[in-house]
Amino acid sequence: MGPNPFLGVFFHWLGGLASGSFYVPYRFVRKWSWEVYWLAGGFFSWIIAPWVFAWLLVPDPVAIIRQADERTLTLAYVFGALWGLGGLTFGLTMRYLGIGLGMAVALGYCAAVGTLTPPIIEQKFGELLVTSSGVVTLLGVFVCLAGIAVTGLAGMNKEKELSDEQKKAAVAEFNFTKGFFVATFSGVMSACFAIGLFYGKPIMRAAEEVLRESGRSDLWSNLPVLIVVLLGGFTTNFIWCLILLVKNRTARQYLSTTYAPGLHDPKTIIETAIDAPSEEVVRGASLRPVDGLRVPLLTNYLFSALAGVTWYLQFFFYSMGQMRMGKYEFSSWTLHMASIIIFSSLWGIALKEWKGSSRKTRRLLSVGLLTLILSTIIVGYGNYLGAQAAH
Repeated sequence: MGPNPFLGVFFHWLGGLASGSFYVPYRFVRKWSWEVYWLAGGFFSWIIAPWVFAWLLVPDPVAIIRQADERTLTLAYVFGALWGLGGLTFGLTMRYLGIGLGMAVALGYCAAVGTLTPPIIEQKFGELLVTSSGVVTLLGVFVCLAGIAVTGLAGMNKEKELSDEQKKAAVAEFNFTKGFFVATFSGVMSACFAIGLFYGKPIMRAAEEVLRESGRSDLWSNLPVLIVVLLGGFTTNFIWCLILLVKNRTARQYLSTTYAPGLHDPKTIIETAIDAPSEEVVRGASLRPVDGLRVPLLTNYLFSALAGVTWYLQFFFYSMGQMRMGKYEFSSWTLHMASIIIFSSLWGIALKEWKGSSRKTRRLLSVGLLTLILSTIIVGYGNYLGAQAAH
C-alpha cells in the first residue's frame, strides 16, 4: 500500500489521543510516590510494549535490528537518551515561566526542531521551497507553531486571572531569562526523539523489506526502530527514578502492602514536551491522601501498566502515520505535536482545568485548537500534493 497522507493524519490523531490520555490511569494509583508508578509504567512504555508489539507484527525483529550497523544503533539509542534529558528539565520550565508561557516556548522548539532537522540533515530543505507541495507542507508547520503560540497565550491569560495567592503558587520562582534557556534546552532535547527515529531509518527499511517478503503490511516497519530509541529513553528515565527511589526511600513501595510514605517532592517529576498532559491530570496522579494503611498493589500495577501501554501507543500510531505520509514524512512530528496539544487540552477542559477563566481566554483556547486542527489538514494536503506529483 502506497502513501495515503490523510490516513496518516488520522493515525497521528490517534497517537495524539493516546499521548493526551496516558496519564489518566495513573489517577487510580493509590499510595505510591511518583517515581514508583512512573518507573512501573515505564517498563511497559519503553521495554515490554515495544518488544511485544514488534514480535506480534514483525517477523524476527531481533534479526532485523542485528542487521543494522553500529552507527545506526548508536545514534538511535543516543538520541532516545537525549529525549529523556528533555524530561528532566521540562518541569523547571513550568517553574520559571508558568504553564502557559513554558508550554508555548518548549513545545514550539520541540515542534520546530523535531520537524525541520531531518530534511536539513538530508540537505533536502531547499527542495521544500521550490515545489507547491513543499511550500504547502511548510505552511502547515508554521500554522502549527502559530497554534502553539495562541494556546500558550490562552494559558498565560488563564494564569493572569488567578488570585494573587494562586499566581504565587503557580509561578513561585518566575525568571524569564533562566526559564527561556531551560525551555530551549528542554524543547530541543525532547525533539531528539524525532531525530532518533530519523537515524533509525536503515532499521525501518530492513523491516519494510522483510514485511513485504512475508506478505505483511509495511505499516509496522518502524516498530523495530522504536525498540532501540525507547531503550535510550528508558536508560535516562531509569537512572533518574533510581536516584529518586534511593533519595526518597520509596523503593519499598513496590512490595509493601502497607502504606510506606517516602520523602515525596513534586518538583522531581519528569514531564516531557511530547507528553504535554494537563496540569490537573499530573496533579491528580500525585500521592493520594492516606485513607488507611492498605496499599492495593495489584491494581496499582495494573493501572501503571495500562498507563504505560497507552503512552507507547502514541508512537505505535505515530509510526503507522509516518509510513503513510509519503514524500514529506518528516512532517509527522508536526502532526504529532499538534495532536498531543489538541487532545491534552480537551482533557484539561473535561477535567475543568479552564473553569473560571474569562470568555476571552476560552475564546483564545478555541482559536488555538482550531488553528492546530487546521495545521494538520494543511500538512496532510501538502503531503497529498507531494504524493500526486510523485505519480
